[in-house]
Amino acid sequence: LLLEAEPLSEKIWECACGEKHLSKIFEDAGKEVRSSDIVNRCNNEVFDFLGIENCIKWDGDIVTNPPYKYATEFIYKALSLIDNGNKVAMFLKVQFVEGKERKRLFTEFPPKVIYVSSSRIMCAKNAEFDKMRAGGGSAVAYAWYVWEKGYKGETIVKWIN
Repeated sequence: LLLEAEPLSEKIWECACGEKHLSKIFEDAGKEVRSSDIVNRCNNEVFDFLGIENCIKWDGDIVTNPPYKYATEFIYKALSLIDNGNKVAMFLKVQFVEGKERKRLFTEFPPKVIYVSSSRIMCAKNAEFDKMRAGGGSAVAYAWYVWEKGYKGETIVKWIN
C-alpha cells in the first residue's frame, strides 16, 4: 500500500526486517533493498540499528515496521542517518500519534504525510497469524508515517485502501 501511495527512493533500507516480508515486496517492485535486524532470521545483516553510530549515512530511504516500544527511537535514529530529501517511513498503529513525548517528535520533525488505513489490518509478529487468531488477536488500525528529512510544513493525512 505504501508503494502505491508514496514515491520512494530506488534504495531502501529495511532496518527491522524480521523475516523480510517488507523487503521482498520492495525487491519485487525493483528496489535495491538492504535488510538488517538485531537477529538473523533469513540471511539478513545482523546488528542493533539503534546502536550504530550516527556518522554512518544512508543514501536512500529507511522503511520498516519497527518494534513498537522502540518506534520513537527508530524514527530519530533513521532521520539521523539520511540526508535532506530522503524519507523515513514507519508502519505503526494509528494511536502512535498521541502522547507528550511523541508530540515533541512530531513538533520537531513533522511527518510529511500520514497514510491511515481505512480498514483495520491484521499484523502478526513473525507472520504467525494462526497463533495470533488462536490467542484472540484481531485487526488493528494502522498507518504509514512518512517523514521527508528537512520538511517543515504541516502534516497531511491521507487514507489508503
